[in-house]
Amino acid sequence: MIGLDTNVLVRYVAQDDAKQSPKASRLIESLTTDSPGYVSLVSVVELVWVLAGCYALSKDEICEVLETLLRTKELVVANADIIWKALRLFKSGKADFADCLIELSAQDAGCSYTATFDRDAAKHCGMKLIG
Repeated sequence: MIGLDTNVLVRYVAQDDAKQSPKASRLIESLTTDSPGYVSLVSVVELVWVLAGCYALSKDEICEVLETLLRTKELVVANADIIWKALRLFKSGKADFADCLIELSAQDAGCSYTATFDRDAAKHCGMKLIG
């Protein structure tokens, strides 16, 4: 198994760099179920931020990328079960993906609530507003 940095995932998804995209494609397409790539939780969050912020992908497009990532048998995605839950919450509501993931990770860890100053996170993904 080899770890995949966010920039490798971005180059593969975006196919926007003449030198790096083909290298990312060769690497990712060479992965197998016996020798998979590993995608960390941090890389998933960074991937969403980059695709939304730098590439202006729509929410639907980001969801499609994440669903593909999670369904790819040649990839091991850390905390995939929590990411699936966060993806469903993100897809069906107005919350930011990272906020959904933070809240659901806290729930999975047994937290009674997630404290926040972010009104949108409190309103849209169940965090508790403190003040």
